Amino acid sequence: MQLALIKTQGGALVPLTEADKALLDKKRIGTVLEAHFKVTRNPKFHRKYFALLNLGFDYWSPKGGAVSPQERNLLTRFAIEISKWGGEKQTLLELANGFLDVVANKRASLDVEKSFEAYRKWVVMEAGFFRIVVFPNGAVKKEAKSISFAHMDDNEFSELYQASFNVIWNHILHKYFESENDAEKAVDHLLGFA
Repeated sequence: MQLALIKTQGGALVPLTEADKALLDKKRIGTVLEAHFKVTRNPKFHRKYFALLNLGFDYWSPKGGAVSPQERNLLTRFAIEISKWGGEKQTLLELANGFLDVVANKRASLDVEKSFEAYRKWVVMEAGFFRIVVFPNGAVKKEAKSISFAHMDDNEFSELYQASFNVIWNHILHKYFESENDAEKAVDHLLGFA
């Protein structure tokens, strides 16, 4: 069991998050817990990071039917490669685009769920904080690094915050705020820092 506690003004140790509180609530009164303490990164900065994530999540609207730039690029390159073996390049590109339109229309009919956990992992990976994993079937996949207190120190977390801010700004917030500074003020406002 790993638990994050914060020391209060009166000297008591209290759970840092609701998840930490839930872990403690599972223990009976009078249960003795042994602990090895270490100072972790700034919990206020951790909360600020989640305020940033929440701000971006609130402004983001998932769109069904989207064809990713990677999918479009792959199919375009494939059509160009096939044209080298014979066939009109422009015709093959038009066929590829027509196929992508069909895929987009099928996806548009899907019920798209807005998931905070998927969004959070996407931001972390887009910010460059991921590892590559290989599955038994040979599939290779990016996986978001853990941002838990135990897995990331203050310096790395600070880098994650700035890189995540850039991702959220470039993909979402730039459409809604005049400047990055205005977006940062909105994050601070969510925390009551302003």
